[in-house]
Amino acid sequence: MANVGLLYVGAVLFLNGMMLLGKVEAKAAAMLNLFVGAMQVVFPTVLIATAGNDTHTILAASGLYLFGFTYLYVGIGLLAGLDTSGVGYFSLFVAVMAVGYSVVNFRVLRDPPFGVIWLYWAFLWFLFFVLLGLKVEGITTYTGWVTAIEGWVTGAIPAILLLCGYWGRHGQVAILLAVFAVVVFGALWFVVGPGRHVRHRPGGVAAPGRP
Repeated sequence: MANVGLLYVGAVLFLNGMMLLGKVEAKAAAMLNLFVGAMQVVFPTVLIATAGNDTHTILAASGLYLFGFTYLYVGIGLLAGLDTSGVGYFSLFVAVMAVGYSVVNFRVLRDPPFGVIWLYWAFLWFLFFVLLGLKVEGITTYTGWVTAIEGWVTGAIPAILLLCGYWGRHGQVAILLAVFAVVVFGALWFVVGPGRHVRHRPGGVAAPGRP
């Protein structure tokens, strides 16, 4: 169930990235945020309700609400034209918690690849905080590209591999993910980071997580 949710997290991240890049109108992106947000609240609730005494399942599912609430917040904000500061500062809370869940995946759940993926999400949500909470519009294009890329790297691709039984908890995968992030996001910063002209100012908010 969680893996199915992760697939659609990839979709909403990609769509939100396209919105930040000016390719998708803000209200047009709102509905998918609401659909995926609702999914990310229902799925962990079912997982926790049926987990019994499996503390690892409960622990893994508990973090999914961070993203479900973010997407719902984003969808409602886009439709209602709300100021972005609320979702921005909530994103700071999510970023801090994502670092904690990264440690949990490394130390408790013994899943190094998702330990790195949680760090991806911590970085992305921190960008949302800077963009939407602190209103630093100079990183709009950079954040849009990071969001779209993470939709595939942390959502769609891992979900398909998990659903097909090809995903493993290997340290080599974690290293590959870490190197990819440093190289791609680092290079992207020099190409579209602050100081570059931003042609599009999003008319709402965007966001992201693992289902």
